[in-house]
Amino acid sequence: MVQRKVSVAKFTLSCCLFLAPATHADDITIYAAASLTNVIKTLAASYEQGKTTHIKPSFASSSTLAKQIEAGAPADLYISADTQWMDYLQTRRLIDNTSRKDLLGNELVLIAPAAQPRTVDMKSSVDLAASFTGKLCMGDPGHVPAGIYSQQALQSLGWWTALERRVVGTEDVRTALAFGHRGECPLGVVYATDAAASTQVMIAGRFPTRSHDPIIYLIALLPRASSEARDFYLYLQGDAAKAVYRRAGFVVLNP
Repeated sequence: MVQRKVSVAKFTLSCCLFLAPATHADDITIYAAASLTNVIKTLAASYEQGKTTHIKPSFASSSTLAKQIEAGAPADLYISADTQWMDYLQTRRLIDNTSRKDLLGNELVLIAPAAQPRTVDMKSSVDLAASFTGKLCMGDPGHVPAGIYSQQALQSLGWWTALERRVVGTEDVRTALAFGHRGECPLGVVYATDAAASTQVMIAGRFPTRSHDPIIYLIALLPRASSEARDFYLYLQGDAAKAVYRRAGFVVLNP
């Protein structure tokens, strides 16, 4: 397993300012990793049917959301794309520890614009840096989980040193995907579920699972969570939710 080296100190609070919108008593605010945007929106719409409850999702990198929660953001639920940022909140007593659970798994893939298709042999003997020109888009490896996994994988395959100066570190994985959509980066690294959600990129290669830490999404309630939020928390772990996750390409870790 690749050793994980992340400096939380490098991630400044200046990028974590938030606005707290007006809420109603039965509103549920969920802070979720950007890669969960599609499935959480789908599940929120399904859950709201026939209820007065309104789900208010906020999507960004897990690091940004954790910092917002630390700064006092009024969240009820938090879903992180890695264990580090859930640990960050737990050590600060900002989550309900008894509610913390591993929820989902994912894969890491190399993408290219669909209009400029290519295939990359994902072996350490390949010189990826020499196989394309331009930038490589991925989450910021200083704090974004997708970027951290990406750096681990590139280091494991022996590609990081040659590519480091060409990396465009984005604020979250969906921004890296958007750069791929527009062809601003000829190659990018995202989760498999992000690539599957877009018709404008193609998977150029899949990183070996052993090349990076396991990609684990964790869910937890915050201490302020209402009974309605607890119901939604359970719904996100139920059979209907699991079917949505699987259709999107996630691996359900808590079957």
